[in-house]
Amino acid sequence: MYDELTEIDIKKMEEEIRYRRLELGPVLGAELQRTRELGDLSENAEYKEAKRAKRKNESRIRYLENMIRTAKVIDVEKKDGVIGLFDRVLIYNEKMGKEKEIQIVTTLRQNALLGYVSKESPLGSAIMGHKVGDRVAVNVSPTMSYYVEIRRIEKCPDNEDLPISGY
Repeated sequence: MYDELTEIDIKKMEEEIRYRRLELGPVLGAELQRTRELGDLSENAEYKEAKRAKRKNESRIRYLENMIRTAKVIDVEKKDGVIGLFDRVLIYNEKMGKEKEIQIVTTLRQNALLGYVSKESPLGSAIMGHKVGDRVAVNVSPTMSYYVEIRRIEKCPDNEDLPISGY
């Protein structure tokens, strides 16, 4: 399976890989060497932590490289009046009785707590292509669903300032 990502997503991942390899990697390597010299490695907490940090950095690099290798690069289509990628949307959640503004983003830049909802999430996929005034069922699982009403759509471009998600 592949992730649908934009050119900006790919660029941001390549920048992070470059940073992790050229800047963070040497710092973590030097810290590992420094802590190794402190003595008995079996009881050296600093060494274990430095080793863990180095492994985490290398793991993140592999993860990002795999994302790039398997990604399907998509173009952002903007259609007037309907919800598309990167649009800000004001929804009314009927079950909670509350309005909430969200922005539809790629999976790589999702952060539901900040209102960045993946186009592949239950909410994102349910409202994509809908217009103001539509009442949409959001199916979270076979036994859980709720309705939202689309109240406003604001067309937005792909924003390079949106950070990519960690893991």
